[in-house]
Parts: sequence; C-alpha cells; structure tokens
Amino acid sequence: MIVSALLTSVGINLGLCVLLFALYSVLRKQPGNIEVYVPRLVVEGKAQRTREFNLEDLLPNPGWLRKAWQTSEDELLSSCGLDAVVFIRIFIFSFKVFSVAAGLGMFILLPINYFGDQLRETDFTDLQNKSLDLFNISNVKDGSNWLWAHFSAAYVITGVVCYLLYSEYKYISLKRLEQFYASKPLPQQYTVVVTGIPSHSGCSLSDTIESFFMEYHPSTYLSHVVVHRTNKLRGLIRDAENIYKRLTRLRSRPHNPASSERNCFFGLFGKSEDLVQDYSKRLEDLEENVRQQQSGYSKTVEEVSAAFVCFKSRYGASTALRIQLSENPIEWVTEQAPEPHDVYWPLFSSSFIRRWISKLLVIVASITLTILFLLPVAFVQGLTNLNQLKTLLPFLNNILEISVVSQVITGYLPSLILQIFFSIVPPIMKIFSTMQGNISLSGIEKSACSKVLWFTIWNGFFAIVLTGSVTSQVQIFLEPKDIPWKLAVYVPTQASFYIAYVVTSWTSLSKELTRVIALLGDWIGGCSGCFDNELQAPSMTYHSEIPRILLFLLIGLIYFLLSPLILPFILIFFCIGYIIYRNQLLNVYLPKYETGGQFWPIVHNSTIFSLVLMQAMAFGIFSLKKLPLASSLLLPLPVVTLLFHGYCRKRFEPVFQTFSAETLIKKDRSEQNDPGMNEFFDKLKTAYNDPSLAPKDRSQYADDQNTPLLFSLES
Repeated sequence: MIVSALLTSVGINLGLCVLLFALYSVLRKQPGNIEVYVPRLVVEGKAQRTREFNLEDLLPNPGWLRKAWQTSEDELLSSCGLDAVVFIRIFIFSFKVFSVAAGLGMFILLPINYFGDQLRETDFTDLQNKSLDLFNISNVKDGSNWLWAHFSAAYVITGVVCYLLYSEYKYISLKRLEQFYASKPLPQQYTVVVTGIPSHSGCSLSDTIESFFMEYHPSTYLSHVVVHRTNKLRGLIRDAENIYKRLTRLRSRPHNPASSERNCFFGLFGKSEDLVQDYSKRLEDLEENVRQQQSGYSKTVEEVSAAFVCFKSRYGASTALRIQLSENPIEWVTEQAPEPHDVYWPLFSSSFIRRWISKLLVIVASITLTILFLLPVAFVQGLTNLNQLKTLLPFLNNILEISVVSQVITGYLPSLILQIFFSIVPPIMKIFSTMQGNISLSGIEKSACSKVLWFTIWNGFFAIVLTGSVTSQVQIFLEPKDIPWKLAVYVPTQASFYIAYVVTSWTSLSKELTRVIALLGDWIGGCSGCFDNELQAPSMTYHSEIPRILLFLLIGLIYFLLSPLILPFILIFFCIGYIIYRNQLLNVYLPKYETGGQFWPIVHNSTIFSLVLMQAMAFGIFSLKKLPLASSLLLPLPVVTLLFHGYCRKRFEPVFQTFSAETLIKKDRSEQNDPGMNEFFDKLKTAYNDPSLAPKDRSQYADDQNTPLLFSLES
C-alpha cells in the first residue's frame, strides 16, 4: 500500500511538472524576437516592452535551457554577483555528493537491504503492494556481515562530503578575495557604522564625533554623517511617490488623457470623477508637506546617537572596526557599513535598549512559532496513516475505501500541505529579523536565513520523525545518550513520506520557473489599470530558498544508509533546480545587494550538522542491529568531522567576516596614485546621506508606460 501511494505521488508530480514545463516553454523564450516574461532584462534595457501579441512567437522553444546551461560562472558572477554564484554552487556541491551517494546506495546498499532475511517471502509480481521496509536497512538480518557494507559507506560518504566541503570553502573564499581585488573603490569599504555615541552637554553630536576621531584616528579619519529620525518623512515620501506613479499611468492612457472615469473595480462601478485632477491635488499637497518637513528638521532634536564614519583608507576603517574604541563597551560600538542602498534606515530610530528588548522578543516569538507549527505537522502526519484518518473522520470511510483517493491522500496530499505551510514561514521570519536590529537589508536576510533554516530542520525533520506531543519530543533531547537509538527506530518509518515530499518539490521548482502568479498579476494590472503596474524586477529570496535546499541535503544524508531508494529522487531535484535557478538569476531576479558570498558559512555549518546527525543515527542503527563492533568503530567519525569543521572555521570563516591587514594594505597601495581617488572621496562624504532628506525629482516617471504581460527581447 505504501509503495502504491508513493507511485501515485510520483505520477501526479511528473504530470504536473510536464504541464508546468510545457507552459514555461510557451511563455518564456530566449533571445530572438520572442515574447517573454523577463523583468530583469527589461529593467536593464536588454529587452523591449511590447503590447503586440503574436501567436507564432509563442511556439515552444528549448532555447532557455541552452542559454542557462552554457552561461559560464564568470558571466554569472559579473551579472549576478558572488551571492548568486554561491547559491548555484550549493546545487553543484549537492549534485557531487549525491552522485557518489546514489552510486553507493543504489548499486550496493539497496540490493543488500532488499535481499535481506525476507528474501524468500518476497513476491516480485506483487512488488507495488509491498512495504518500503524491504528497501530499508531494517530488512537486513541482525548481526549480518552485510552490515559492514553500510559501515564502510558511512566512512566513504563522510570523506566525500568533507573533501567537497573543503574544496568549496576554499574555492568560494578565493572568489571572494578575487572579487575584492578586482573591485573599484566602494563606499562600504571605507566606512563603519558607529552607534552608542555618548552625548555631551553644550556640544552637538556631530562635534563629539569629529573631536573623538580626530583625537584617536587623526591620520585616517575623513568625515562623518549623523543619522536622523526620518520615519514620518519617509512615509510621506512613499505616499507621494505612489500617487505620482498612478498619476503618470493615468496620463499615459491614450483613451483617457484627462477625462473622468469610475475609480473602482475595473472602472465598472464607483463614483465618476476626474482622477487626474484629484491625484494632482493630493500630490501637490503631499510634496509641499515633504518640503516643509525637510527644511524644518532640527539638527539637535531629531539626531540619533549613530553615524556613518568615513576613513581615508580601507585599512583605517578596518582598524576602527576591529578594536574597541571606548572603555565602556556599549559606547562607540562599530560594525561594518553596508552598501549605501542596502542601509535599513528605520533601524536607527531605535535606541540600544529597544533593540536589546526586540532581540529577546524575537527569540520568544520564533520559539512560539516553532511550537505552534507542530499543529499542521501533526495534521500532516495524520493524513499519512489511513487507519488513523478513518478513526478521526469516520464520515469519510466510504470515500477512503476508493483505492485512488486513499493513495492520493496518503501519498501526495501530506507533502503538498506541508510545503504550503512552510511557504508562509520565510516572510514571518524576515519580519522577526527586521525587528531584531540589523542595520542592512542583507543583514536582515542573512538573519532570516538562519532562522528559517533551523525552523525547517526542526519542523521539517525532527517534528515529523519524532511523532507525538511536544513534551515527548523535548523529552528525547533531555536524554542525549538515547538520541541515536530513538532516531534509529523512528527515522526509517518516515522514508515513504520523505520520498513523496521530495517528488512534490519537483512541482514547486516548476512553479518557480513559470511564475504563473506574477504573469497573471502583471496581465490583470496592465489590463484593468486598478494597480500600480510599474515594472520592478524581483530580487532572489535567499532566506527562503537556501534553507529549503539544505533540508533536502539533510534528508539525503540521513536516508543514505537507512533507505537509499530516496537518493535518485533527491538527485533529480538538484539537477532540475540547478538549471532552473540559473535561468531565473540571469533573466528574472535582479540583485538588490551583495554580501560577498556570506551565505556559504551557513551552508557549511548546516552540512556538518547533517553529517554528524547521520553518523549518530548510524551508531544507533548498528547498536539495534546487534553489531557492537561497528558502533564502536564509528565513534571516531563524528570527532574527526567536528575537528575538520573547527579547522575550516579557523582557516576560511575569517575571510567572510573581514579582510586581513595584508589584503587591505595591498589594495590601498595599488590605488595610491590613482587620480580618481580625490573625486571618490568627495562623493564618499555624501554617500550615506539619508535619501529621505534629499530633494526628490520625480520627472523620471513622466514617460513611463503601462507594463504589459509579455516583452520582446532585442536580437
């Protein structure tokens, strides 16, 4: 029954994937005069907008596959940045790992599992109704010498993962250094953020900052910019920009230059009025209010005890960043400045105490969300058990007796529901990270990535495997010595669920490719005129995608020894994801910031955790299988893995935190005689001015046109 439900799930997902890929082939093509939905290329001017519809241009074409495959890593780096390269390297790393794992698992471990002590009871003609336990390690006879193959495989896969992790860490760290050496002077390289600036009576905050750095950093200090509280002003500017965009869109309509129309529900209902005149009046009032607010800002009342301090060299900025500036550790606190457009300005309106309290509240909220999420996980687990479902919902007994219905409910529906629930977690975690006190949008996303990752590992693995109440799950971890044995008992029972979950994820990859909702939203907005339809290319949501990939890496490593049947499905997931996300990064997503590959340490730490967890379960499995010698010989494996992890952290992680003095001085000296540096320093002095305090020129929107659903690429 389990295998039958699994085959049904695979069939449904393959059908959906084929359908979505066909839709993608119709809607998205690559260069030529072909209609496509490529917001990034249009924003960058590499494609043209068109309202013309040509059916011949919508013929299926596999050109997007060829371009996504043939684009070199250097082209991807120059176009999308190092973060995109790191994201793609996760797929490459995972593909290498599971190529080896699938070879060992399918050709060595799976036959050993299948031809275990139940070989003579197996009926090959009734295979689809057999339990997946026949393919698990549980089918191998206790104390069998065949278990030494699994023991050897644990050592082999550990060696392979550690070697590849080291190679990737080294490769990405070198890429980070190469990118730094090749970069032009950037404001964030010469700037630090200083918070907790003490106030002195009779002295302005600006004077305090200047006197402090002129005294302790006289040779490297250049200038500073004090941060102001501008939350209300930013709100006014945002409202004015939204109204101006709507006004420009109304004026661009050829059928309605300045006439009256109904202003509700696609123009069918509502009061008839001159929208252009109404929006013009509202915009005039808002802009006048903004000008008054900007001119009336007080430099003493509205200042925040924070500033962007600029230096004459990268080494000078790094020196101020690394050392404690004050005897009081909560005063003159420094951290690396983000890119100017990456600054999260609302944060500076919060005091130190408010930020500290916010961090505590975020921790409590994250734990609460994790606990509450056990409810949908328990519901999903109930769907996988047909007998339990019949007991809970007796009125569905007749429907559940239908074979196809029961197979869909138990094999496909649980994993689909779980993915839907997981999709709402990343936005919530991003809100939590926003409240936590990060000074940049990229910092918010990195913080959210870590939160989503550990939430996903707990609720996507432990909460599903360790079925039961919250108390029973916590009780397991209160007895650490029993964890390997309990995991060894519970994990194999969920093999069929995770295979179905992986296969269901093929469909989510296809949906990422087609982006049907975005297509329909653009079409509805363009046709109805009820929405602001200015074209904006989305940015890649690393905080949601990286944890999802790492969950599959965890599942694959865990089930490598227990149930190798899952490995081909995971390998297919990484193959599909690799080609799809290369296309998305090149044509759809536009990077909004660059962290220099700082997501890779998160990937490395998560992979080490998955590897140690696999080794712990292998220890428990061999103990349950009455092979104590194998369990004893496995004990050095996690120790060596953690030592390797410690070495990698010492060797590579500092490169991702800050650059060495050697690197910075070399870079500074190479630009010492550059005549353009004086101009750069002049611009640096104003690079971190609050954009809400600068005059806004909205004439750039005057010629904007409606953004259509389809676009035409230039040859």
